[in-house]
Amino acid sequence: MSYASQIIGHSKKLRNIPQLLRHENTILVRWFPSDVHAYIGKRNDILKVCRYGYTSVERQKGFSTAVNNTASPLGSFKKTVSRGTMVMGNAMARPRSNITFLCSQAHLIRGFSSDSGLPPHQEIGMPSLSPTMTEGNIAKWLKKVGEKVSPGEVLCEVETDKATVEMECMEEGYLAKIIKGDGSKDIKVGEVIAITVEEEEDIPKFKDYSPSASDASTSTAEEPSTPPPKKKAVEEPIRSPEPKISQASPTHAGDRIFASPLARKMAEEHNVSLLSIKGTGPDGSIVKGDIEEYLASCGKEAPATMPRAKDATAAALDYVDIPHSQIRKITASRLLFSKQSIPHYYLTVDTCVDKLINLRAQLNALLEASKGKRISINDLVIKAAAMALRRVPQCNSSWTDDFIRQYKNVNVNVAVQTDNGLYVPVIRDADRKGLSTIAEEVKLLAQKAKENSLKPVDYEGGTFTVSNLGGPFGIKQFGAIINPPQSGILAVGSAEKRVIPGLGPDEFNFASFMSVTLSCDHRVIDGAIGAEWLKAFRGYIESPESMLL
Repeated sequence: MSYASQIIGHSKKLRNIPQLLRHENTILVRWFPSDVHAYIGKRNDILKVCRYGYTSVERQKGFSTAVNNTASPLGSFKKTVSRGTMVMGNAMARPRSNITFLCSQAHLIRGFSSDSGLPPHQEIGMPSLSPTMTEGNIAKWLKKVGEKVSPGEVLCEVETDKATVEMECMEEGYLAKIIKGDGSKDIKVGEVIAITVEEEEDIPKFKDYSPSASDASTSTAEEPSTPPPKKKAVEEPIRSPEPKISQASPTHAGDRIFASPLARKMAEEHNVSLLSIKGTGPDGSIVKGDIEEYLASCGKEAPATMPRAKDATAAALDYVDIPHSQIRKITASRLLFSKQSIPHYYLTVDTCVDKLINLRAQLNALLEASKGKRISINDLVIKAAAMALRRVPQCNSSWTDDFIRQYKNVNVNVAVQTDNGLYVPVIRDADRKGLSTIAEEVKLLAQKAKENSLKPVDYEGGTFTVSNLGGPFGIKQFGAIINPPQSGILAVGSAEKRVIPGLGPDEFNFASFMSVTLSCDHRVIDGAIGAEWLKAFRGYIESPESMLL
């Protein structure tokens, strides 16, 4: 047999593989792209699997080798590659030197190890279903153990950091065991969640199966470990606590004893004289650790983080602990990152919305006649923001360490509050769409957000965000936090009637004004640029007919 790669059919045809392997000592590495291919490599040419893809071919002398743990952004692989072993995914790799290949949506592992005592099976790992996902929850399984699964069928619903996404099966087989059941939380990307087999009669053999610790934590195993510093800290000799009494020279100058306020408080609570303690703090002052060490050496317990009186007060409180949802976790981390790393500044302007309200009434009358969906003030605001971004493209940008990226597409995210958390679905190319199209998309995406059924394509790729608390909640004015990596977000307040001066000295008129606040990233948007964008936005709001040109 030639050492050149040979194509093998689908896994159902692999029953004759022992005959093929008898001709040559081969290592078989099989990957499944959308159009199924497989390749045979010479036993001395073994692809070494490594983090986020494949690197140079490693020459091995033996008949078997171990494939290192691999944690790709969308899955993980780990199997022992021995004679007749298969490693499966949905990417394709050819055994050649100096190649680099990125995995995509890889979360299946198939082992044919002869020494495992188990029939051919697939270990399905937790996939990465969004760019920022590191762990997920199993909302519910739609397939039960023993049921047949086919490519494209939904196995389960996975709660990611942004939405609940359906996880589809990649290959035909039978669901033999569910490792992580309904409601399982904080499952790392790549961790095994289920087992599938090719033959129905193999299902009982996996009743008591559990993945090895190494398989269940591939993503953790690949991360660079830092045990030396921790070991060093542990190996340091521990001082045996000794009471520091009068033989230790007290820390005082004259009649004054230097101690921190917390150390003094702890000493008073435990009736301890500071004269009996030698300080180890700056300039020999007594600190909290000295008091705790003295109390431990005397057989007394150091107080908890709060005094007993406070403990009694806390115990009397009636409360309930609400677990963090995935969307709440990611929202918290991203907003914290934004406020800590992005230099915010805020620009506020009042816009007259009388003409905008009149135009909306006229358009809705036409839409009602044609049985179309009504247009809201927020839809007009989104359109005006998109048109202003097209006029002032510097605000349609994001910051990177090497350059400022200015987007040609105007994709506006719209903040939607739901019972599950805050979502920001995106209206793509909002500057090119009509008001009725924007209105329909906003209503559809808001409904999907409330049903927790948004897909990644529904919220990724935004370049600017609009958050409206005026219409639904009557908030007059507020400042919003920028949604990274964007550089701007518009906070929309409520409209209110105001008295304005007329032409004459004793004349006055009434008009409706709406306050809007633009939050800017000062690294990208200078103050004058932000003011120019607000001027353009105000022009579209106060002359809404110009948006229709």
